[in-house]
Amino acid sequence: MPTPARVIHYPGGRDIAASRDFYVDTLGFRVVMTDPVLCLDSPGNPSAQLILLQPGAEQPRPGFGVDLGTPAAVDAAHAEALRRGLRIEYPLTDEPWGVHRFFLEDPGGTIVNILAHNG
Repeated sequence: MPTPARVIHYPGGRDIAASRDFYVDTLGFRVVMTDPVLCLDSPGNPSAQLILLQPGAEQPRPGFGVDLGTPAAVDAAHAEALRRGLRIEYPLTDEPWGVHRFFLEDPGGTIVNILAHNG
């Protein structure tokens, strides 16, 4: 069974620039990635992350992400999700920005991005 390495929150927002300024200037986050999403982390704890999605950037839009630490753990979770008959909302994919992931719908209807960084 995989062990989650971290959970990543995807706050909503219509004004990404204003949200970036708020999280950076008010709460002390730093910008660590701007493309294809705006990723912020804590300088003191890089696993504390927020990812700000442009409206319409992800379809379907995940509620949050679960980093399983390794691509093999993502593959195992994908196999288990299929075995359980869970709905896969985005196929198992190696993204150009170095993430191995898929989206599934949990039993409560939330879309979850299951991921790990390649290499």
